[in-house]
Amino acid sequence: MSTLRNLAATYTSLSDDELGWLELLLLDWPLLADLALGDVVLWAPANDGGYIALAHSRPAGSATLFYRDVIGDFMRADWCEVADEALLTGGPVDSKTPVWYEEAAMRLTAYAVSRRDDAGQNAGTARNTDTGVIFTGLKTRPFAVLTVHTSAVDQQGASRMGTAFREVAADLFDMIQHGLFPSPGSTRGRQRGAPRASDGLVQIDTEGDVTFASPNTQTTFTRLGYRDELEGENFSEVIAELVKGQFDTNESLPLIAQGRVAKRADIEASGRIVTLRSIPVIRDDERIGGIVLTRDVSELRQQEQELITKDATIREIHHRVKNNLQTVASLLRVQARRARSAEAKEVLGQAMRRVAAIAVVHDTLSTGLSQIVDFDVVFERVLGLAAEVASLHGTTVHPSKEGVFGELPSEYATPLALALTEIVTNAVEHGLAGREGEVFIHADRSDERLSVEVIDTGSGLPDGAVGDGLGTQIVRTLIEGELGGSISWGPDSRGGTRVSIVVPMRWIRASE
Repeated sequence: MSTLRNLAATYTSLSDDELGWLELLLLDWPLLADLALGDVVLWAPANDGGYIALAHSRPAGSATLFYRDVIGDFMRADWCEVADEALLTGGPVDSKTPVWYEEAAMRLTAYAVSRRDDAGQNAGTARNTDTGVIFTGLKTRPFAVLTVHTSAVDQQGASRMGTAFREVAADLFDMIQHGLFPSPGSTRGRQRGAPRASDGLVQIDTEGDVTFASPNTQTTFTRLGYRDELEGENFSEVIAELVKGQFDTNESLPLIAQGRVAKRADIEASGRIVTLRSIPVIRDDERIGGIVLTRDVSELRQQEQELITKDATIREIHHRVKNNLQTVASLLRVQARRARSAEAKEVLGQAMRRVAAIAVVHDTLSTGLSQIVDFDVVFERVLGLAAEVASLHGTTVHPSKEGVFGELPSEYATPLALALTEIVTNAVEHGLAGREGEVFIHADRSDERLSVEVIDTGSGLPDGAVGDGLGTQIVRTLIEGELGGSISWGPDSRGGTRVSIVVPMRWIRASE
């Protein structure tokens, strides 16, 4: 459960709909702090009075006024009057005098947070003919408060870029008050989030013309091949010229460039890739302009492509290793069938199963992006190898498994799979020895260790002691040497053998 939901469940009476709205809003919390050039804190009314801080974001391009997070703190009593008024009136409300926090004087502005209740309230439905966006439902009463904290001695707002940032922040805060931000149709996916305001920002008027372009945006478009000033130009036409001749561009790109829809798209030109994120600015259910956030993501996209290529290569390697191991296992199986002596057949059969056990792990790795193995899936196939041994020796085995192995890194899944293959097949081949019986496997995993027990209802250990054959040596080497664990053999109360394995999970995590 998220920090927001934990705090809300403990201290507030917010509904699921309200929490869902706040979670969408928090995806843009860093953006709001950057634009406001100050710290932004989200507060919810507490059940016992006052307000509890649910979220806090610091500005990327300004000094923070809170050197410690205030999430989980209750609002200072001298701030509550401003928050109460914002919640009552819908805000915004400025503190009449500077407020203090740890000997730092600051300006405090509170805004109400509302959402659109679209539960069939047709009376609140309106269509914006400029964008085609339908705003469904009525604005709910304010249910939370956001506060903006800026220095009492503020010089950043005097710059042209600072003024533009705060104009945009004021528009977004106004939309938050009226339940219009997050934008209608917002999702938690890639359409939201970065870029941040410091990466690049463009203000668009209702005609799609650029009224302000930050220096970083201008630099980004220079790299794309656009040498002129962006301000005063139609942003959609600028982008259309840059991507002219491309046949795989996003169909919504013109609307994004004009700030008409809340979407995100990438453009590519001159070997560079730039991501654009559009946010329509709505007032009284009419679009009064928009902003477009820009960021050069060429290096990021290149790294993503390299990771995709690397993952595909690793999967292909595991697939080929699996195929090669299965070929070796098949050759050993054929050789075992042609062997004349029983001892040779048994030795070749054991080698075949060991190779097949390793192949199972590589087959699992070849189907995913991660080098983490769901060992419960692997172990099901290990039991399949045990069933094959049973059929060769005229044994009827009833295997059963309890507990969960969970996920293991590949470097530990392979030795554990090989060790369990030896133990389970040995229980079938020698413990049950041509008769009907059961094999129980119990896995118990905690943060500290993985414990596995393999119990059969067979004839038990010869002379009550475990042998020192090749299989036993292999298992000891795998469990004690490669996994840093322990293994023991002993009699079971039901007359068979109990093998107990303990693998320390802390040691595994430290070695990843």
